[in-house]
Amino acid sequence: MQKKEVKPISKAVKFSLLLVLILIFARSWYVSGMTNFYAFYAIEKYDFSISQAQLYLFTFLVFGALGTFFGGPLADRFGKKNIIFLSMMLSLPLSILIPFVPSAFAFILLGLTGFILMLSFSVTVVYAQELIPGKIGMMSGLTVGFAFGMGAIGSIALGYLIDGIGLTATMILTGLLPVIGLITLFLPSDKTVTEWNRN
Repeated sequence: MQKKEVKPISKAVKFSLLLVLILIFARSWYVSGMTNFYAFYAIEKYDFSISQAQLYLFTFLVFGALGTFFGGPLADRFGKKNIIFLSMMLSLPLSILIPFVPSAFAFILLGLTGFILMLSFSVTVVYAQELIPGKIGMMSGLTVGFAFGMGAIGSIALGYLIDGIGLTATMILTGLLPVIGLITLFLPSDKTVTEWNRN
């Protein structure tokens, strides 16, 4: 039986995959910062009770779950690269504002940020799978596993940062993480990835 020839992974594909992992890092650290520390920030800033702070966090997570669901259909219509880019860039001004606005506006911004940012979650998985076709399981494990792994590391790193510069400053810096989404501009278009797979 003739052994199927394994196609080598090009430098362009490796570079694109690295960019995807960096994007996952930025998103995972932001989500980790919000899920682990925003409740404490809300208690401190708005004098909330624990249950009030948890309601705000719940809003962020629920809308994030909705964003994950809708990301796929939107990517089918507007393109994977476009949705990844818009997800990061549209969430940036919102994430920057969250630490500075009154509590009512923070509630709205948390829902919007969770929804918009998580639009890219499933899309980055599929994009990585298409970068290296035939390795669906490996790419799924790499992207999803990396997301959860980075989230865990982010919790430790941000907790250490809070001890060093304080909760408020850390929340402000966390809000800047989506700016890393600018590197999406260097990703190949969906059409280019399709052409790579044909060669």
